[in-house]
Amino acid sequence: MSDINRMFTDEDFAPIGGELGKDPGSSREKLTYWKDVWRNFRKNRVALVSLGVIGLLIFLVLFGPMFNEYDYFTNNYSAINHTPNAEHWFGTDTLGRDLWTRVWEGGRVSMLIALLATLIPEVIGMLVGGVSGYFGGKVDTFIMRTIDVLMGIPSLIYMILLMLVFGSGNIVTLVIAMSLTGWMGSARSTRGMILQLKGRDFVVASKTLGAPAWWIIVKRLIPNTLGIRVVSITMSIPSVIFYEAFLSYIGLGVTPPAPSWGQLIKEAGANFRYYPYQFVIPCAIVGLTMLCFNLVGDGLRDALDPRLRS
Repeated sequence: MSDINRMFTDEDFAPIGGELGKDPGSSREKLTYWKDVWRNFRKNRVALVSLGVIGLLIFLVLFGPMFNEYDYFTNNYSAINHTPNAEHWFGTDTLGRDLWTRVWEGGRVSMLIALLATLIPEVIGMLVGGVSGYFGGKVDTFIMRTIDVLMGIPSLIYMILLMLVFGSGNIVTLVIAMSLTGWMGSARSTRGMILQLKGRDFVVASKTLGAPAWWIIVKRLIPNTLGIRVVSITMSIPSVIFYEAFLSYIGLGVTPPAPSWGQLIKEAGANFRYYPYQFVIPCAIVGLTMLCFNLVGDGLRDALDPRLRS
């Protein structure tokens, strides 16, 4: 026995590879789902640059009006229709108002409407689609046929009618009108994904343990659709920005003096031949914003779908 004790020491029985519980053979960093998505997203340089441009635009929308001494509503009749210069970086409009301030103040309104009018109908659509896909049968048939009928009429007609009923001119009305018409596409897409997921083992296990239907839909099924829905949200924001600009252009958007990008384009359209900068600048910013959101959406789609990864 003493010979055996002399052959082995306590160091011979120490854990290999450092701390107890760590796998010495695994040197790869453990990644969560969203960390893996971000790692793959970063490989897409165009999408990454577009995300940086969106961050810059959001910064200017939030803090751009603070960079000079002018507000968005005060008229200065001694500085009417000035071209861009050192004092007025984007020039002035037909009432002498500083366009730099008005463009970024308008961006606040347009982006706020775009975010709210995208997220609210997306949540409604996911809940309706989750109920439809999970229960199936008569419930699914009723919901889907109702959506088919409603989607047979262009959404722009719904929005114009709702704006006329609720009254146009403020952010709340615009968000309500867009939310009441924007949930249907999300509901159909979510319903299709729920139909694929509701037969999985984790759903069957939840049913076996007695989990209520609403808990399975909210806690188990809908979270498993969020990856694709994030891409849809990103791709929907440019459409909402366009709708807001169009409604403001035809006079159903935000009421002056509060600006929006669509309203700035409308006001500048009458003087485009004489003062093109008043029209080109807000149009360029709207176009850049829509382009960047679309490119970020493409990058997210590639990062979330393993079949599209290079």
